[in-house]
Amino acid sequence: QVQLVESGGGLVQPGGSLRLSCAASGSIFSINAMGWYRQAPGKERELVANFISGGTTNYADSVKDRFTISRDDAKNTVYLQMNDLKPEDTAVYYCNVQVRHSAWYTRQFEYWGQGTLVTVSE
Repeated sequence: QVQLVESGGGLVQPGGSLRLSCAASGSIFSINAMGWYRQAPGKERELVANFISGGTTNYADSVKDRFTISRDDAKNTVYLQMNDLKPEDTAVYYCNVQVRHSAWYTRQFEYWGQGTLVTVSE
């Protein structure tokens, strides 16, 4: 099993900034992907940004140039720096990780955090 601990959500005014963090712990042999998704009320969950093993970084078009994902591999932690926040960024943000639990079992397992609410409002 893998546990994900998220932090950093809250209420911010338009144009403001927040930084989310997500730390993964537990039975982790390797991390194949790690990042952030979000779900706004009445909408489907969507990718915000993530890292894929091999060096690929993905961003949603709506957050490019405003959000930056970074990571600390030694701590199995990813961060999401969110700048110039807009009301449409309001959502529950979920950390997601895809891992292998051992060297001899190649199946990947996916885990989700509990979610952290980001509200952008005056």
